[in-house]
Amino acid sequence: MAINNLAQAVGRRKTAVARVYLRKGSGKIQVNKQQLDVYFPIESQRTKLQNPLRACDAGSSFDIYINVSGGGKSGQVGACVHGIARALVAFSEENRGALHSGGLLTRDPRMVERKKYGQRGARRSFQFSKR
Repeated sequence: MAINNLAQAVGRRKTAVARVYLRKGSGKIQVNKQQLDVYFPIESQRTKLQNPLRACDAGSSFDIYINVSGGGKSGQVGACVHGIARALVAFSEENRGALHSGGLLTRDPRMVERKKYGQRGARRSFQFSKR
């Protein structure tokens, strides 16, 4: 049995990577083989994840399957949003204008700065004692 994806894309945010597959369907969203409300129990995360679908008015015409790994829940939501937006553009180039104006195609480049040697953290130094 061949699975025919209409489009697929990769979304990234912080250290999270989401692989998104678009298929014909009725609007079901699965994240790591779990329902959306099970994997992301917070309502604001679910609404943020559905922003690309609302921007394109494509809420109930696709089933979306997402494999996401790395990072925390917030980074994973951002990666899923980026991946869904890129998959919608791969499906139809007409969606690019609505998604771009909503700022959904831009990858958020903010990452955690690395810890430097001789310091307590990325920027914080050890406490200095004059005496």
